[in-house]
Amino acid sequence: MYTNLKHIETSTGFEVAISENENVVLICGDMGQMSIPVYRIAEELEVKYKHVKFVDMEFGNPESQFIRNLPEIQGIVGIPFTVYYKNGIVVKVTSGIQSKVQITNILDNSIAASKNNY
Repeated sequence: MYTNLKHIETSTGFEVAISENENVVLICGDMGQMSIPVYRIAEELEVKYKHVKFVDMEFGNPESQFIRNLPEIQGIVGIPFTVYYKNGIVVKVTSGIQSKVQITNILDNSIAASKNNY
């Protein structure tokens, strides 16, 4: 993966990210035209949302099976999957390309309780 986000290679690596961070956004995609804009937006938002850990994982990685098997993902098509976690619990899932406004709205509405602490 060629992003500036923290790369997650294994499900264990993801468990560490979840255990060490209250708020996590995991983008599971590839380097295709639907995923790249989402990665770029996340890279930009990382600066503003310091209370959120943004990570990526390659969709084709066999270790990403745990993401593809999430109940919240079932029936959703299109990558990247963007999964928003608060305290280790999925609070929102999107798929496909998202705009900066859409992602910001999700962050503000799903992780707002911690936003003002930083």
